[in-house]
Amino acid sequence: MNIILAPVITEKSESLKENNVYVFKVNKKANKTQIKSEVEHQFGVKVVSVNTTNVVQKKRRVGRYTGLTTAYKKAYVKLAEGSTIEY
Repeated sequence: MNIILAPVITEKSESLKENNVYVFKVNKKANKTQIKSEVEHQFGVKVVSVNTTNVVQKKRRVGRYTGLTTAYKKAYVKLAEGSTIEY
């Protein structure tokens, strides 16, 4: 199972980097301990804490066509002091 899908790069996630918090789009079935071990394994850093949130679908409209955005799970990963991730 692929745990980490992609980094989330937004203004909010870039400002959180100052506090050693990185944001990732993760598999919906992954739990916090799996996310922690995967980040530590892939990037070689020490993870202090993991917070997750489920991003719900939103209605979007293009012209007369309506649809839904994709729902996904987002993980906020706090690293130990002195650790950084480059992506």
